[in-house]
Amino acid sequence: MTDTQGLDQGLARLSDLSPKGYALGLHIRYAAAHLMFQTYDPRWTETYTENGYMLADPTVFWGFGNEGTRRWSEVGLPDQHGILEQARVFGLNYGVVVSCGPISSRTIGGFAREDREFTDDEINEIQAVVRVLHNASTPPDQLTPAQRMALRLIAKGSRHAEAAAILGISESALKARLRSARDRLMVRTTAEAVQRAQEYNLL
Repeated sequence: MTDTQGLDQGLARLSDLSPKGYALGLHIRYAAAHLMFQTYDPRWTETYTENGYMLADPTVFWGFGNEGTRRWSEVGLPDQHGILEQARVFGLNYGVVVSCGPISSRTIGGFAREDREFTDDEINEIQAVVRVLHNASTPPDQLTPAQRMALRLIAKGSRHAEAAAILGISESALKARLRSARDRLMVRTTAEAVQRAQEYNLL
């Protein structure tokens, strides 16, 4: 099973546990997540993003200040923009925040349902899945020299045939290097691999 398959299975389980959706930022560094997943009502996601609510969301603020879990109703932090009240318009009546990992690479997720508070057992299972996803998605500290050179050439605009010729390898060997780089960076396209590698200063 690849890491990507493991992620997909974990995310599918979170969807089962969160009937009104979730937002999960894995390994948040410099205010940007290594991987971000959202299944809330798209209208709420749009409202949340357009208003820059992440910077004022009391559940996110709690997640940066604490590790563990907390029901939204128990966060107890100021909500000056009425974010949680606005979320209820879209059925996000009850929720839980889960936070894990060091502050330099924190994973924070919000999970919602419409009908009732999450039970302790549900919260524990959500937390367990989030921890698995956090550990499975740890950004790499480095790429192999072969992966780095292949991505560098693509980043500079070389086509596959040209990049392979420069490296003195076959085009299929170049594609294999790019595929292994994508797997290592946990992305689906080479363009995403280049962007991710640049973000983490791996090139």
